[in-house]
Amino acid sequence: MSTAREQPDPRATLRSGLPDRYLTPEDIAVIFKVPVETVYQWRKKRTGPPGFRIGKHLRYDPTDVRAYVTERKTADQAAA
Repeated sequence: MSTAREQPDPRATLRSGLPDRYLTPEDIAVIFKVPVETVYQWRKKRTGPPGFRIGKHLRYDPTDVRAYVTERKTADQAAA
């Protein structure tokens, strides 16, 4: 039984369709199974999915995250 306080798994949401909210760095860490610090390092180095700030909060557009994954898959297949 799920409670109102539980958040759905963002990976399942991305597999079945785009979520109706912007993603947090914690969501990105769960999706890619990396530490949150890695997400911040990607942002600093401009190597991960593009994020943006709302005030002091970092957010990710699910459409941009999906495009980033598609781009990475395409680049890896071309390199193979």
